[in-house]
Amino acid sequence: MKEVAIGLCGWNGSQRSYFEQFDCIEVQSTFYDPPGVDIARRWKAKAPDNFQFCIKAWQLITHTPASPTYRRLRKPVSESDKPLLGDFQTTEPVMQAWKRTEEIAAAVNACVILFQCPKSFLPTSTNLSNLYRFFRAIKRGPFQLAWEPRGEAWDEDVARELCQELDLIHCVDPFLTRSSHGIPQYWRLHGIGAYSYRYTDEDLLRLKGQLVRTHQPTFLMFNNFSSKVDAIRFREMLGAENERIIRDR
Repeated sequence: MKEVAIGLCGWNGSQRSYFEQFDCIEVQSTFYDPPGVDIARRWKAKAPDNFQFCIKAWQLITHTPASPTYRRLRKPVSESDKPLLGDFQTTEPVMQAWKRTEEIAAAVNACVILFQCPKSFLPTSTNLSNLYRFFRAIKRGPFQLAWEPRGEAWDEDVARELCQELDLIHCVDPFLTRSSHGIPQYWRLHGIGAYSYRYTDEDLLRLKGQLVRTHQPTFLMFNNFSSKVDAIRFREMLGAENERIIRDR
Protein backbone atom coordinates (compact mmCIF):
# COMPACT_ATOMS: atom_id res chain seq x y z
CA MET A 1 0.00 0.00 0.00
CA LYS A 2 1.18 3.52 -0.78
CA GLU A 3 1.58 6.08 1.99
CA VAL A 4 -1.61 7.01 3.83
CA ALA A 5 -1.62 10.16 5.98
CA ILE A 6 -4.32 9.91 8.65
CA GLY A 7 -5.73 12.96 10.39
CA LEU A 8 -8.82 14.77 11.61
CA CYS A 9 -10.86 17.73 10.49
CA GLY A 10 -9.95 19.96 13.41
CA TRP A 11 -7.55 19.65 16.36
CA ASN A 12 -9.86 17.64 18.68
CA GLY A 13 -7.85 18.12 21.87
CA SER A 14 -4.53 19.75 22.62
CA GLN A 15 -2.09 20.40 19.79
CA ARG A 16 0.64 18.57 21.67
CA SER A 17 -1.34 15.33 21.88
CA TYR A 18 -2.53 15.75 18.31
CA PHE A 19 1.02 15.97 16.97
CA GLU A 20 1.87 12.79 18.88
CA GLN A 21 -1.05 10.84 17.44
CA PHE A 22 -1.55 11.95 13.83
CA ASP A 23 0.33 12.56 10.57
CA CYS A 24 -1.64 15.53 9.32
CA ILE A 25 -4.55 17.85 10.00
CA GLU A 26 -7.23 19.65 8.07
CA VAL A 27 -7.45 23.02 9.82
CA GLN A 28 -11.06 24.13 10.20
CA SER A 29 -10.71 27.59 11.72
CA THR A 30 -9.49 28.89 8.37
CA PHE A 31 -12.95 28.14 6.99
CA TYR A 32 -14.97 29.89 9.69
CA ASP A 33 -12.76 32.92 10.34
CA PRO A 34 -9.03 32.68 9.58
CA PRO A 35 -6.64 33.41 12.45
CA GLY A 36 -3.73 35.79 12.17
CA VAL A 37 -0.69 34.67 10.21
CA ASP A 38 1.37 34.79 13.41
CA ILE A 39 -0.87 32.15 14.98
CA ALA A 40 -0.50 29.90 11.94
CA ARG A 41 3.27 30.28 12.12
CA ARG A 42 3.18 29.12 15.74
CA TRP A 43 1.26 26.00 14.69
CA LYS A 44 3.98 25.24 12.18
CA ALA A 45 6.78 25.89 14.68
CA LYS A 46 5.27 23.44 17.19
CA ALA A 47 4.66 20.66 14.66
CA PRO A 48 7.09 17.78 14.00
CA ASP A 49 9.20 18.19 10.87
CA ASN A 50 7.26 15.53 8.95
CA PHE A 51 3.80 16.75 9.98
CA GLN A 52 1.55 17.83 7.09
CA PHE A 53 -0.95 20.70 7.18
CA CYS A 54 -4.01 20.95 4.98
CA ILE A 55 -6.34 23.90 5.35
CA LYS A 56 -9.94 24.57 4.48
CA ALA A 57 -10.49 27.68 2.35
CA TRP A 58 -12.40 30.57 3.90
CA GLN A 59 -16.16 30.23 3.57
CA LEU A 60 -16.44 33.67 1.95
CA ILE A 61 -15.16 31.98 -1.22
CA THR A 62 -17.45 28.95 -1.27
CA HIS A 63 -20.54 29.77 0.81
CA THR A 64 -23.03 32.62 0.50
CA PRO A 65 -24.06 34.65 3.56
CA ALA A 66 -27.25 32.54 3.71
CA SER A 67 -25.11 29.78 5.25
CA PRO A 68 -25.50 29.42 9.04
CA THR A 69 -21.71 29.08 9.26
CA TYR A 70 -21.44 32.86 8.75
CA ARG A 71 -22.61 33.24 12.36
CA ARG A 72 -19.09 32.28 13.42
CA LEU A 73 -17.49 35.30 11.78
CA ARG A 74 -16.04 37.66 14.37
CA LYS A 75 -17.06 40.64 12.23
CA PRO A 76 -20.33 40.33 10.29
CA VAL A 77 -20.17 41.12 6.59
CA SER A 78 -21.72 44.35 5.38
CA GLU A 79 -25.05 44.39 3.59
CA SER A 80 -23.36 45.77 0.50
CA ASP A 81 -20.91 42.86 0.39
CA LYS A 82 -23.44 40.06 0.89
CA PRO A 83 -24.39 39.68 -2.82
CA LEU A 84 -20.67 39.57 -3.70
CA LEU A 85 -19.71 36.66 -1.46
CA GLY A 86 -19.60 32.91 -2.02
CA ASP A 87 -20.26 30.66 -5.01
CA PHE A 88 -16.68 31.20 -6.30
CA GLN A 89 -17.52 34.64 -7.64
CA THR A 90 -14.45 36.58 -8.78
CA THR A 91 -15.50 39.69 -6.90
CA GLU A 92 -13.11 41.81 -4.84
CA PRO A 93 -14.33 40.43 -1.46
CA VAL A 94 -13.94 36.83 -2.66
CA MET A 95 -10.48 37.44 -4.06
CA GLN A 96 -9.46 39.08 -0.79
CA ALA A 97 -10.74 35.98 1.01
CA TRP A 98 -8.52 33.88 -1.25
CA LYS A 99 -5.55 36.10 -0.44
CA ARG A 100 -6.16 35.58 3.28
CA THR A 101 -6.48 31.83 2.78
CA GLU A 102 -3.28 31.78 0.75
CA GLU A 103 -1.37 33.67 3.47
CA ILE A 104 -2.33 31.11 6.12
CA ALA A 105 -1.45 28.25 3.77
CA ALA A 106 1.99 29.75 3.21
CA ALA A 107 2.53 30.23 6.95
CA VAL A 108 2.05 26.50 7.63
CA ASN A 109 3.55 25.31 4.33
CA ALA A 110 0.25 23.60 3.55
CA CYS A 111 0.17 20.59 1.25
CA VAL A 112 -3.47 21.02 0.22
CA ILE A 113 -6.07 23.78 0.31
CA LEU A 114 -9.58 22.32 0.37
CA PHE A 115 -12.57 24.11 -1.14
CA GLN A 116 -15.68 22.50 0.33
CA CYS A 117 -18.98 23.43 -1.29
CA PRO A 118 -22.33 23.48 0.50
CA LYS A 119 -25.00 21.05 -0.70
CA SER A 120 -26.86 24.05 -2.11
CA PHE A 121 -24.05 24.63 -4.62
CA LEU A 122 -25.51 22.77 -7.61
CA PRO A 123 -23.96 22.15 -11.07
CA THR A 124 -25.81 25.02 -12.75
CA SER A 125 -24.30 26.85 -15.70
CA THR A 126 -23.65 29.89 -13.49
CA ASN A 127 -21.87 27.89 -10.82
CA LEU A 128 -19.78 26.02 -13.36
CA SER A 129 -18.78 29.30 -15.00
CA ASN A 130 -17.85 30.71 -11.59
CA LEU A 131 -15.67 27.68 -10.82
CA TYR A 132 -13.77 27.95 -14.08
CA ARG A 133 -13.27 31.71 -13.74
CA PHE A 134 -12.15 31.53 -10.11
CA PHE A 135 -9.61 28.74 -10.45
CA ARG A 136 -8.18 30.24 -13.64
CA ALA A 137 -7.91 33.68 -12.01
CA ILE A 138 -6.03 32.76 -8.83
CA LYS A 139 -2.31 32.12 -8.50
CA ARG A 140 -2.19 28.81 -6.66
CA GLY A 141 1.51 28.91 -5.88
CA PRO A 142 3.00 25.69 -4.45
CA PHE A 143 -0.28 24.36 -3.08
CA GLN A 144 -2.38 21.53 -4.39
CA LEU A 145 -6.05 22.42 -4.51
CA ALA A 146 -8.85 20.03 -3.64
CA TRP A 147 -12.51 20.58 -4.39
CA GLU A 148 -15.35 18.81 -2.59
CA PRO A 149 -18.80 19.02 -4.16
CA ARG A 150 -21.55 17.90 -1.80
CA GLY A 151 -24.81 16.10 -2.46
CA GLU A 152 -25.96 13.78 -5.21
CA ALA A 153 -26.46 16.38 -7.94
CA TRP A 154 -22.85 16.31 -9.16
CA ASP A 155 -22.36 13.72 -11.88
CA GLU A 156 -19.02 11.89 -11.70
CA ASP A 157 -18.22 12.69 -15.32
CA VAL A 158 -18.84 16.41 -14.78
CA ALA A 159 -16.67 16.40 -11.68
CA ARG A 160 -13.89 14.53 -13.49
CA GLU A 161 -13.86 16.89 -16.46
CA LEU A 162 -13.84 19.95 -14.24
CA CYS A 163 -11.02 18.63 -12.05
CA GLN A 164 -8.94 17.58 -15.04
CA GLU A 165 -9.26 20.95 -16.75
CA LEU A 166 -8.58 22.95 -13.58
CA ASP A 167 -5.98 20.61 -12.06
CA LEU A 168 -8.00 19.96 -8.89
CA ILE A 169 -8.06 16.96 -6.58
CA HIS A 170 -11.59 15.58 -6.50
CA CYS A 171 -12.26 15.32 -2.76
CA VAL A 172 -14.84 12.72 -1.75
CA ASP A 173 -16.23 10.65 1.08
CA PRO A 174 -15.17 7.18 -0.15
CA PHE A 175 -18.25 5.59 1.39
CA LEU A 176 -20.40 7.70 -0.93
CA THR A 177 -18.55 8.09 -4.22
CA ARG A 178 -15.28 7.57 -6.05
CA SER A 179 -12.55 10.13 -6.49
CA SER A 180 -12.38 10.84 -10.22
CA HIS A 181 -9.12 12.81 -10.42
CA GLY A 182 -6.03 13.88 -8.53
CA ILE A 183 -2.95 12.59 -6.70
CA PRO A 184 -2.72 12.43 -3.76
CA GLN A 185 -6.27 11.38 -3.10
CA TYR A 186 -8.11 13.45 -0.52
CA TRP A 187 -10.81 11.55 1.37
CA ARG A 188 -13.07 13.04 4.05
CA LEU A 189 -15.15 10.67 6.18
CA HIS A 190 -18.31 12.38 7.38
CA GLY A 191 -20.02 9.36 8.96
CA ILE A 192 -22.33 7.00 7.09
CA GLY A 193 -25.71 8.65 6.98
CA ALA A 194 -25.02 11.03 9.86
CA TYR A 195 -22.22 12.93 11.57
CA SER A 196 -22.97 10.95 14.75
CA TYR A 197 -22.12 7.64 13.05
CA ARG A 198 -19.29 5.57 14.51
CA TYR A 199 -17.47 3.39 11.99
CA THR A 200 -17.62 -0.34 12.60
CA ASP A 201 -14.71 -2.74 12.18
CA GLU A 202 -16.39 -3.93 8.98
CA ASP A 203 -16.51 -0.35 7.69
CA LEU A 204 -12.83 0.17 8.39
CA LEU A 205 -11.91 -3.10 6.71
CA ARG A 206 -13.86 -1.95 3.67
CA LEU A 207 -12.00 1.36 3.79
CA LYS A 208 -8.66 -0.44 3.94
CA GLY A 209 -9.65 -2.50 0.91
CA GLN A 210 -10.48 0.66 -1.03
CA LEU A 211 -7.07 2.12 -0.23
CA VAL A 212 -5.31 -1.07 -1.32
CA ARG A 213 -7.18 -1.12 -4.63
CA THR A 214 -6.39 2.49 -5.51
CA HIS A 215 -2.61 2.15 -4.98
CA GLN A 216 -2.39 5.92 -4.50
CA PRO A 217 -1.03 8.15 -1.72
CA THR A 218 -3.99 9.43 0.26
CA PHE A 219 -4.91 12.04 2.82
CA LEU A 220 -7.55 10.40 5.01
CA MET A 221 -9.43 12.92 7.17
CA PHE A 222 -12.02 11.74 9.68
CA ASN A 223 -14.84 14.26 10.18
CA ASN A 224 -17.50 12.37 12.16
CA PHE A 225 -18.40 12.81 15.85
CA SER A 226 -16.14 9.94 16.94
CA SER A 227 -13.40 10.98 14.50
CA LYS A 228 -10.50 10.69 16.93
CA VAL A 229 -11.40 7.21 18.17
CA ASP A 230 -12.18 5.92 14.67
CA ALA A 231 -8.99 7.37 13.16
CA ILE A 232 -6.84 5.77 15.85
CA ARG A 233 -8.61 2.43 15.37
CA PHE A 234 -8.00 2.59 11.64
CA ARG A 235 -4.35 3.52 12.07
CA GLU A 236 -3.88 0.55 14.39
CA MET A 237 -5.59 -1.68 11.85
CA LEU A 238 -3.19 -0.55 9.14
CA GLY A 239 -0.25 -0.94 11.50
CA ALA A 240 -1.19 -4.51 12.32
CA GLU A 241 -1.47 -5.31 8.61
CA ASN A 242 1.98 -3.83 7.90
CA GLU A 243 3.51 -5.88 10.73
CA ARG A 244 1.92 -9.06 9.32
CA ILE A 245 3.38 -8.32 5.86
CA ILE A 246 6.87 -7.86 7.35
CA ARG A 247 6.62 -11.15 9.29
CA ASP A 248 5.53 -13.04 6.18
CA ARG A 249 8.47 -11.85 4.06
